[in-house]
Amino acid sequence: MWRSLGFPEAGDDEVLFTDHDVAAARAFAGLTAAGIVDAEVSEAVARATAQSASQLAEWQVGLLRRLFEDTGFDQPPADGSLELTRAVLPVLEGLQSYVWRRHLAAAIARMVVHPPSASDATEELTVGFADMVGFTRTTRRRSVAELSEMIEQFGAVTTAVIADGGGRLVKTVGDEVLFVVDEVADGANIALGLRDRVRAEDALPKLRIGLAAGPVLPHFGDVYGEVVNIAARLTSTAHPDSVLVDRGVAEALADDPRFTLHRIKPVSVRGYSRLNPWVLDRRA
Repeated sequence: MWRSLGFPEAGDDEVLFTDHDVAAARAFAGLTAAGIVDAEVSEAVARATAQSASQLAEWQVGLLRRLFEDTGFDQPPADGSLELTRAVLPVLEGLQSYVWRRHLAAAIARMVVHPPSASDATEELTVGFADMVGFTRTTRRRSVAELSEMIEQFGAVTTAVIADGGGRLVKTVGDEVLFVVDEVADGANIALGLRDRVRAEDALPKLRIGLAAGPVLPHFGDVYGEVVNIAARLTSTAHPDSVLVDRGVAEALADDPRFTLHRIKPVSVRGYSRLNPWVLDRRA
């Protein structure tokens, strides 16, 4: 279990574990012993939990570092650091438990509305990628503080637009976000909303956005399958400040008066020798 959580195996003579570690190991083993999950699923649960928790922990340590810097000390006194940490960590722990419960309730509600098929683990979803144009070049021209502000602003904008559009943010990978949504029209609104919001933010580079629809395999918080790959390829092909969609999205929106679709010539990208894209926009 220790390695599944993202830590190296400990030597027999190392003193690393407490009663909490023993209790966690027993809990994982109990799930398998009770037949609730098999060993393979238990390992996958541990890995998925660890990945999310690791990112959360890094963010929280960054928050503590910023709080320390605000005290006016380059290296805050040890007693002060300990006191501040003791005050902040319980609040963060309570907040993350609250947020987890809210997301769990939302996920259960979606499962009730769209129950998975007993014979097929895939779900019909619309998948979108949004990628900041020229991110590497932009980072060379900005200070660390400016870069940090840009990343925070990008995260705030994308999270708000995706949530308001009824979508789910799957992950952020550097200068790119991946989101999914149940309805194709909602995905189109999110994609165009992201483009428009970022247009209005002078501090953010323009976006390339790709959108594809069809069967997707959700797996421990991430999504896989050809639809995901097509959305990624469309993103890499799109011009700055534009949205490209695949045939599935184009067909679903063909009679929707809110949108316009302009077919462009097929493109050759990695894994697809002839990918047919459409440019999506709002109807004037």
